[in-house]
Amino acid sequence: MIAHHPLDRIIAVARTLSPYYRELYAGLADRPPLEALPVIEQKAFWVANTVRDNRLLTGPMQDGIVFKSGGTTGEPKFSVYSRVEWEAFAGVFGMGLDAGGLADGDRVANLFYAGELYSSFIFIMRSLDHARAGSLQFPLSGRADAGLIEHAVEEFGINTIAGAPTTLMNLAAHYIGAGRSAPAVRRLLFGGESLYADQRDILARAFPNARAGSIGYASVDAGLLGYADPSCGPDEHRVFSRYARVEILDEASGAPIEEEGKVGRVVVTNLTRLLMPIIRYPAGDLACWTEPAGTPDRRFRLMGRSEEGARIGPATLYVEDVRQVLAGFRERIGAADFQMLVEHDAHRDRLRLRLASDTPAALREALAGEIVAALLAARPMLGDLLGQDMIHPLAVEWVALGALEYNERSGKLKRVIDRRHERR
Repeated sequence: MIAHHPLDRIIAVARTLSPYYRELYAGLADRPPLEALPVIEQKAFWVANTVRDNRLLTGPMQDGIVFKSGGTTGEPKFSVYSRVEWEAFAGVFGMGLDAGGLADGDRVANLFYAGELYSSFIFIMRSLDHARAGSLQFPLSGRADAGLIEHAVEEFGINTIAGAPTTLMNLAAHYIGAGRSAPAVRRLLFGGESLYADQRDILARAFPNARAGSIGYASVDAGLLGYADPSCGPDEHRVFSRYARVEILDEASGAPIEEEGKVGRVVVTNLTRLLMPIIRYPAGDLACWTEPAGTPDRRFRLMGRSEEGARIGPATLYVEDVRQVLAGFRERIGAADFQMLVEHDAHRDRLRLRLASDTPAALREALAGEIVAALLAARPMLGDLLGQDMIHPLAVEWVALGALEYNERSGKLKRVIDRRHERR
């Protein structure tokens, strides 16, 4: 049996043993309902979660595993799982792989990223170990040469390839460029980012007999979020309802959304983690329900990124990262505000940092280059993706003060505008 805990116990442990949660929940009733708890504010959460003098964790880090969770190089963010929690995370996700159609004897090439405290490669490897279906794994990694992958697919009869969409696209380009295809591949399992219609068309040319589907929805911070079964369409998942509480909240009012089709931000409460409690944590995505309330493991559809960060390919640039980078330019750009615009064209994601400033036109080009360089230094994975031609170059767009986009209902500045889902 995979270990999970009642919500009341999660809350009690957090407010008793975590100074951060003790302060956050001060004045609340002893057994508050989930809806009465405040939604986590990410900046305060990460300020509390430091390597030394930690105020978030409920105990010492003495077994298990630690992953990087993004953030600037100067202020690294990390997530930690005890050994029991790590096994539960992978075990439940493995159940999702079974629900998605993993079968005995499937030969799976793992092309996710490994090393440097990234979680995806070893997480998928461990989840496949836990799945009921017995698969044969080929741990190639996302940095493997495309020719080596093609050789392994042919030599070992690999029928399933798992990786980020950008990695799958690079592999498809290799096949198409060589005038070849891989008809023996039956399934493409993607994760970490959405797969768009133009990308599906390219993948179908390289893998003509393969069905592309989500490997599941999870993050190193929030943990379990959803699994995809055969009933799920593009960007749809089902809630791991026994192991996580997923809410969709109205962006303006913060009220839970229950009706189908209304878009709000995803907030998750994890029921398998006690060491680093995740209670009403913003996952950073927008979504809407696609089944009625009360449906077991209710289905929902992802609708782009929310305010917490911009997802570009498999990397995330957090709003706070940008804020810290721009702080270093404050004397030269003066009073300025910003928002991140994410688009998708020519099979790749594009990030445009929109800066509202009265900076003189003569200085803008040089400043833009310096700002982009600072962003790449803050999130080295973006530079890696650029080097592999997996995302478009980052761009700075200067606009007039007051020309940024605002929420029509609340009047608040939209920090992240994700236009990728509008092109489906």
